[in-house]
Amino acid sequence: MTRRNFVAASGISALSASRAIGSNDRIGVGILGCGRRNLLGQVLSFRQQANVEVRAVCDVWRQQREQAAAEVSEATGNAPDRVHAFEDLLARDDIDAVTIGTPDHQHCTQLIDAVRAGKDAYVEKPLAMDLKELKKAYDVVTASDRVVQMGTQVRSFPSSVAARAFVQGGGLGTVFKIEQARNSYQPYWYRYAERRLEESDTDWKRFLMQRRARPWNAQQYAGWFGYRDFSQGPHSNLGVHYFDLVHYVTGSGPPARAITMAGRFVGHRDGFDVPDSVETTLEYPEQGFLVRYCSTFGVRGHSYLKFFGTRGHMDATRWGDPFVISGDSVEAEDRIRASETIPETESVPHMLNFLECVRTRQEPNAPIEAGFNHSIAAILADESFVRGGRVEYDPKKRRIREG
Repeated sequence: MTRRNFVAASGISALSASRAIGSNDRIGVGILGCGRRNLLGQVLSFRQQANVEVRAVCDVWRQQREQAAAEVSEATGNAPDRVHAFEDLLARDDIDAVTIGTPDHQHCTQLIDAVRAGKDAYVEKPLAMDLKELKKAYDVVTASDRVVQMGTQVRSFPSSVAARAFVQGGGLGTVFKIEQARNSYQPYWYRYAERRLEESDTDWKRFLMQRRARPWNAQQYAGWFGYRDFSQGPHSNLGVHYFDLVHYVTGSGPPARAITMAGRFVGHRDGFDVPDSVETTLEYPEQGFLVRYCSTFGVRGHSYLKFFGTRGHMDATRWGDPFVISGDSVEAEDRIRASETIPETESVPHMLNFLECVRTRQEPNAPIEAGFNHSIAAILADESFVRGGRVEYDPKKRRIREG
């Protein structure tokens, strides 16, 4: 089924297209995108606890589709259907929810179509690559009754939940600066580009989707993270987890302004076109703090993530572990007296939270608003890089302008 035919056939509302799920009913899940994001593995790990069944796997890359089907069969003893076109997956009545783990440029299109088909959806980050598609996806989701979870799982870590309570309870005093430096010796898109395939293994036209037609290019397909047509760079990928954590911990909305410098300083002859070094600063005037994000390839180590407040700082570099707090950096009388960790708080794993919300119809931990806000941060950062100057976001008009 083509997308045009699918859209024409899905004129019914999401509410009428979806089936009611009883407390004992098994939830039917479809996996849209079977690559390295491991959404399939997460669903399988919670299949018994959440009473779900993976009924179909969908990917245009044949080998990935076959491998995903084999993983389901090995884990459950039941073979899922193998689906080539995502429209065919969304048209099925036995699919209640989908996970979308496809390349970045496909997220909004597939989320919109999933919601219109009455499916709940777990969507990998970033939600959107530009403001136009972001607004459309946000409006479609908020006008529906669908459960949509953003794939920003760091906010569901016990350490993040504890940090949110600590910071919003005044533990750091007034937060005025948050910084992350996230470095690596080799750009992450290199390891993706090492995958080998032939044009006959996949569907190049479907991969390109709304991007301009071009001759088959195996490196662009396998290493899509390294091309701005499909992903914009570290600030719109690795940086999104950071932006979302900032929003979650502080309770803030999107930034008002951004300025970014970026470029290709390490692998300028490798054929990729995303920047390998990024330095961006986001301003949150209503909350009264600046957010800095830096990513550099070609160097190991020297990575950190810290929140700075009037009572001290919080080190969140190892976000899978309890965050460390200290008042050594300030002289205030009410400073944090000793260096210690914030006790972790119980939390529900991100994917399990989504699957539970599919059944209960409650709002998940990273709803569409979280995706909108992290996308504004990433898009602002990218717009500044492209335009070569500071830009600002107007929340009333939902527009970006120079500023």
